[in-house]
Amino acid sequence: MIRVQTLRAREKLLSKLPVNGGLLRGTLLERTVRHTRGCPKCARGEGHQVFVLTVTYPGGRTRQISVRRDRVAEVRRWLNNYQELKAAIEAICELNHDLLRPERAASKTRSKP
Repeated sequence: MIRVQTLRAREKLLSKLPVNGGLLRGTLLERTVRHTRGCPKCARGEGHQVFVLTVTYPGGRTRQISVRRDRVAEVRRWLNNYQELKAAIEAICELNHDLLRPERAASKTRSKP
């Protein structure tokens, strides 16, 4: 009975996976860049707002990618899809761990002398 419930829960999670190519790993940062001289906006202390996607690779290497303002909403959506997919994969793995364990009822009958 528990196995059937676990399989149903796993199928339900699989049906909700956001696997459509719109996935992105990293962190979107919002920064303010200020020029040292020659820019009236920077001289007033306002600066220029920029968006940067930061991705860390194995070995501690980090890559920063500038994101144009018109693509920020799309990047945020892709980052959210990645987080949802990652959470769903973790949940599916936990269900699969449960499927690998012997049924509770079967283990109770074996433990009796």
